[in-house]
Formats: sequence, structure tokens, C-alpha cells
Amino acid sequence: MTKSAGLHGVYVHVPFCAKRCDYCAFATFTDRHHLQGEYVRAMRMHIDAIVKLGMPRATSVFVGGGTPTMLPAEELISVLSRIPLAPHAEVTVECNPDDITLDMMKQYLAGGVNRVSIGVQSTVPHVLQSLGRTHNPENVQRAVAYVKEAGFTTFNLDIMYGAAGESLADWQKTVADVVALDPPHVSAYGLTIEANTPLASQPDRHPDDDDQADKYEWVDQQFERSGLFNYEISNWSKPGHECKHNYLYWMQGNYDAIGCAAHGHKDGTRWWNVRTPERYIELVNGGELPISSSETLDESTKALEELQLLVRTKDGVPTTAFSPDDRSLLEGLIELVDDRYVLTRAGRLMANEVSLRLRASQSSQ
Repeated sequence: MTKSAGLHGVYVHVPFCAKRCDYCAFATFTDRHHLQGEYVRAMRMHIDAIVKLGMPRATSVFVGGGTPTMLPAEELISVLSRIPLAPHAEVTVECNPDDITLDMMKQYLAGGVNRVSIGVQSTVPHVLQSLGRTHNPENVQRAVAYVKEAGFTTFNLDIMYGAAGESLADWQKTVADVVALDPPHVSAYGLTIEANTPLASQPDRHPDDDDQADKYEWVDQQFERSGLFNYEISNWSKPGHECKHNYLYWMQGNYDAIGCAAHGHKDGTRWWNVRTPERYIELVNGGELPISSSETLDESTKALEELQLLVRTKDGVPTTAFSPDDRSLLEGLIELVDDRYVLTRAGRLMANEVSLRLRASQSSQ
């Protein structure tokens, strides 16, 4: 029995944004706000249809985007209330700090949301501008105060390093500001360049690998000193505040997909919904499931992906995952902890190389 047995997730996608960030490749739209009401109704209908087909009770729900907080709180709650929940389910909503109000957080909590993830990215204005972000960094402190005052016992802050013009001092200020807010969980991502984004066509704004490595090593040390422990390459938490929904992904658990462009998974079959809100609304209103396409993994591919996901976490992989030759090649990047190989800090910086060696080891077995 796998660790994901008995778990079931739901991902809900809200595609509306006031402004598209320069690094964003997600299905988000800045010119479709007039569709919000129809889209919310379609999501409710979509959930109802899946429930009739036998949706298991969700152990975790994650609302992402886009900008979920662009929807009125009561509208978002009307969608989430349709999802059958297991006891102690984790329900997370991504939030823009500029949108957060005390009333919104109280409505979220009363409506079953028990975790929020706030998109901070940076607390330095010129770095936010470099990323194409529009929020006021001063609003982050206010937003966290509202989250705590409303009664949330756990939340996440999202930050990003490697933007053009971001000095080490800038990054250190962001990290210091975040730590001062005493978050139970922080996600820190290195800026990556995605195709068909404004950043992709501007090489002078691309991140430097060495700069990102230095910033990663520094932030890992600072978080550890602050009681935030790394449990996946880009995620740190206080004990007991790990994100259950993230773990579901890493354990290849099953999850449903609500909303346009949302991805789902069941027992090795992955699918994704149509990309635009118009097409999503049209299909759901017509009584059809809004699936665009799907793929089914063969057993060897599924097993390899499981290892490549697990090696990124503190749980690591079995000793049999690597051949003796590959273990030798990865000296200093992996270490034996409780009969499993886990990444060292240096190994986390070279995770793609470790994944390639996993592939080579599995191919030779």
C-alpha cells in the first residue's frame, strides 16, 4: 500500500488576474473578468457532476490561479462548499496580499478554508517591478496580521529569488522580513524561464545559476535557524505544518481537476481540462466533462516518476533506487538517512542531475 492510499485531492483553478506577471506561464487571463459569474456557476456544476460519478471525500483542496482572491469570498466559498471533505481536510487558497481583508479571511475560515498561501515573492519594490508584480510590499505585513487575527493557525508565504537586479542584500531583506512575520510555512522558488512569457524573450533578465545557488544555500541556513525545516527542495515548515496537498502530488496520489486548464490524476492516468474559461463554461453548461486530453503512464514510467518526485523530499528513496556506480557518481549529493538516500543541501542544488542518475539506474536494473 502506498503512502497516498486513502488520500484524495481536488485542485480548483481560478484563471482571472489583474495583471499577468512577467514569469507566469499558467492559464491566466486579464481580460475575462466579465465571465467570473458564469465561471463560478460552471465550477459548481462541474463539481456536482463529479460527485455524482463518485468523488471520494477530499483530504486536501488547493485553490490556485490566476488570482483566486479576485473572486468575492462568498462566490469562492459557494464553489468549495460543493466539495465533499474528509475529516481534518486541508483547504488552501492562494492569495494576493493586496486583496486580503480581515472580512475576507473571516469569511474564508467560516467557509471551511483553513490554510492560505500568500504570494509575497519579494519585499523589495524594484525586485517586484523586475518580476512584473504589482502588489505593495507593505501590504504583506498587513495581510499576515489579518490572517492571524481571523484565526488561521497555519499559512504559507511564497517568495522567489533570482530576478534581474536582485542583489544578495535584497534577498536577505526579503528573507528577514518574511522570518519576522513568523510563518509556519515558506515556499522559496528560484525564478525559472518559461516559454512564451515576457521573460523568455529577454535574455538580459534571465537568472544566473551561481547567484541562485548562493541565495538558496543562504536561505536554507536562515530558515533552519528560524525553526523552518526543509521537507522538499523548495519548501520549509515548522513541524506539523507541511502542506498535505503538496505531499499528495509528490506521492502520486489521486486528485480531481476543477476549472479551465486544471490537471487531474487517477491511478497513473493524467488529464487536463480545456484551457480557456469560455470553452470550459460551454462544455460544462452542455453537460460534458471539460477534459481536453489525457495520458496513461506505463508501470516503468510511473515507478521512475515516483522516485524522481520522492528524491526531492526529506523522505528520499530506497537504497535500491541507485546502482552502485551511480551512488559513487553522486557522492556528496546524496546521503544515507534511516536506510534511504536523501539529497544533501548540495544535492538539492543538483536535483536534476540526481534525477538523471535515477533514470540511468532504473534503466540498468
